[in-house]
Amino acid sequence: MEQEAASPGYWDNPRQAQSKMQQLGRLKDTVGLWRNLQSQASSALELTELALEEDDDSFQEQLEAEASGISKTLAREEINLTLAGPYDDRPAIVSIHSGAGGTDSQDWVEMLLRMYTRWAEEEKRPVQIMDLSYGEEAGLRGATLEIGGPYALGYLTAERGVHRLVRLSPFDPNHLRHTSFAQVEVLPAALDEESEVEVRQDDIKMDFFHSSGPGGQNVQKVASAVRLTHIPTGTVVTCQTERSQHQNREYAMRILRARILDLENQQKAEELAKLRGERVSAGWGNQIRSYVLHPYKSVKDHRTNFQSTNPDAVLDGGLEGFIEAYLISKVG
Repeated sequence: MEQEAASPGYWDNPRQAQSKMQQLGRLKDTVGLWRNLQSQASSALELTELALEEDDDSFQEQLEAEASGISKTLAREEINLTLAGPYDDRPAIVSIHSGAGGTDSQDWVEMLLRMYTRWAEEEKRPVQIMDLSYGEEAGLRGATLEIGGPYALGYLTAERGVHRLVRLSPFDPNHLRHTSFAQVEVLPAALDEESEVEVRQDDIKMDFFHSSGPGGQNVQKVASAVRLTHIPTGTVVTCQTERSQHQNREYAMRILRARILDLENQQKAEELAKLRGERVSAGWGNQIRSYVLHPYKSVKDHRTNFQSTNPDAVLDGGLEGFIEAYLISKVG
């Protein structure tokens, strides 16, 4: 690929060339990672053999640290081997919607938004809040964010589904236990050069309105919030997080392209399922995970039975165990 990139006429088709260069970059990263691991392992092995020959245990702590680091990287790469889908290495657009549970479910959306933001920050992944829709009393009716980094979509597919919260409600004057639900939707970001997604400007109806904050009050004097309606599919996207109408429109277009790409993939899956005679389920389905804060503390994934007794850590972004258990279960 490097030889091809150096050949005359490579950039005659800029879009194709840019796509190939991005693929080349990913391949270089992969090769570099494994060569670096090989070098680390060889160096540690040589040091171990030398220490044994000299009967010198002064390197033990250093070698243990190196071995631990290599093992962690290998474990992560083993997980990455399960991510072979066509979009697994894309940035992910994550939308969280309140479900049954009233104000508690809207507060639950805000808690989940923080959880995913914290996870992204801990993983040193770029994260961008794209849209917030505030609840009447507290919390959020909905939120959309984009998370990037290696295999973002592949990892975050583990979060797709209904999340259930059980706790003593801070919004109940009697402080009774309430159950609330939120739906998490995870879509692959449509790349700028995405040939599968064609969004014609003539097919888009654009409306502008005033951004609203908690309680529904307008927070902007200028109508900077954007609503896009894709007429052929009826898909509606709103964005109101930024003060700039232009920025909100850009975010809304990114979300719209992701939704249209997902719709096209769903149609392909349904057509394939009909040919195979498979049933394609529709709707929210059952919860994938329960977060119980009262009367005991637990977070349990119902697909893998992976469990944590420290919900505070999970809600602070500690999702690694749940994500890895789900990805391993898919290939197991």
